[in-house]
Amino acid sequence: MPELAHYLAAATRDHTRRSYASAVRHFEEGWGGFLPATADAVARYLAAYAPSLSLNTLKLRLAALAQWHRDQGFPDPTKAPLVRQVLKGIGTLHPAREHRARPLPIAELAQLDAALVAAITRATTDADHVGLLRATRDRALILIGFWRAFRSDELSRLCVEDIVVTPGEGMTLYLHRTKTAHDGLGAEFKAPALSRLCPVSAYRDWIDLAALTTGPVFRRIGPGGHLGTAALHPNSLVPLLRRRLRAAGIATPERYSGHSLRRGFATWANGHDWDVKDLMEYVGWKDAGSAMRYIERADGYGRYRIEQALAQDASADAARAASESD
Repeated sequence: MPELAHYLAAATRDHTRRSYASAVRHFEEGWGGFLPATADAVARYLAAYAPSLSLNTLKLRLAALAQWHRDQGFPDPTKAPLVRQVLKGIGTLHPAREHRARPLPIAELAQLDAALVAAITRATTDADHVGLLRATRDRALILIGFWRAFRSDELSRLCVEDIVVTPGEGMTLYLHRTKTAHDGLGAEFKAPALSRLCPVSAYRDWIDLAALTTGPVFRRIGPGGHLGTAALHPNSLVPLLRRRLRAAGIATPERYSGHSLRRGFATWANGHDWDVKDLMEYVGWKDAGSAMRYIERADGYGRYRIEQALAQDASADAARAASESD
């Protein structure tokens, strides 16, 4: 049985497992529910927290309760019509507004990279080994995160032994698991060597400086320059990015998050006429809807297109008026 539990746990991502465990505790300890639960109890639980929790949070709580019942061999009460009707009513009275990360534009990526290169040069001149390590690590992390459109947890799980660099061409990165790969086979990604803002050279600079041959690529760096053995926690990547944005003089760094790199690349690619199918294949999206949620169109307000159409209308009206006066 311990072996069975071990493999069941491995089937669910660590972050999801922690979130589900927290949700089940909230149902039992925070609200006072009993497991296994009835559909009526789950419906009353949803109604109790509808005014204070977002619709997405309530859906996560339902998913956690459903998972618990399936794992324990009990009927799933969250599938009952009563629960679904209550959830639909909550969605009507408390609609969720989707908050999306601000995409990092290529111009700001270049500004950020220039600041990191300057920090590396300064640290080298001042013999500041800790500063040199951190700036070199952060530059590689940000450039790989942007050009590969990786999530924070994917960046934290990159390992040196799973990356192969082909000089002058690019790098191949293997992840043992991803959000969209459910077959247990993992996924392979490629990143190109570029003439500027190059993720490959930034990665090589970091690996060579830190003398890494195995284990996590991105790690904690202690005050004395001691390099940790564990990977950076995914939650630490957002504060890291915002600190670097602030140091680079980029306004409102708090508006950016871990998905800003991913959305930034998708928006850049869309602006350069990447086919949606090609973009989906490159990033790893399984459906076009997922891709479109990440793309910020250059003419987001439609102003350019509308003004262009108004100008055409004005020209047509002028031509019509001229012909009528003849």
